[in-house]
Amino acid sequence: MKVSSTLLNIFVTAFLSVSCFALPSVAEESKLDGLYAELAQPDLEDWEKVERQIWREWSRSGSASMDLLLRRGRNAMEKGDFAKAIEHLTALTDHAPDFAEGWNARATAFFNAEEFGLSIADIQRTLALNPRHFAALQGLGRILEELEREEDALAAYKAAAAIHPHREGLKEAIERLEKTVSGQDV
Repeated sequence: MKVSSTLLNIFVTAFLSVSCFALPSVAEESKLDGLYAELAQPDLEDWEKVERQIWREWSRSGSASMDLLLRRGRNAMEKGDFAKAIEHLTALTDHAPDFAEGWNARATAFFNAEEFGLSIADIQRTLALNPRHFAALQGLGRILEELEREEDALAAYKAAAAIHPHREGLKEAIERLEKTVSGQDV
């Protein structure tokens, strides 16, 4: 799939200048602030526990029906049925357009279905709703790297690492792309 440079530049610019359209409650935001601060500690040994807590918070839509659609979409992805996952997650994003994790999950399904343009669009929406979504930023980096947009991929990976320095694969991706972007052999 070929994406024009102009279109990709528009998306990248939008990612870097996004503001929130929907805000979580003050209590949710306060809890997440504490978790993000803890996760950012470079010497944090039990970062997996903190990451799981963040994912739990992200996965709460406030509606049992919407949470069910998210679980069904994720289960379909685990089984490799990306069409079914996209179907469930589209229903979720249609009914809960301010739920960032619905968009992120569908972006992942689109990525796995090799629909990079649709995945990028959903990542954009995810980041508009949750600018600290480190997984969406890492996913964006991966797509941009696939599209040979190394500098943009590096920026996305660095943004993810600023939030979650322990995330698997990020350090290696940043080191690899820093060498590529600087003209060094990998």
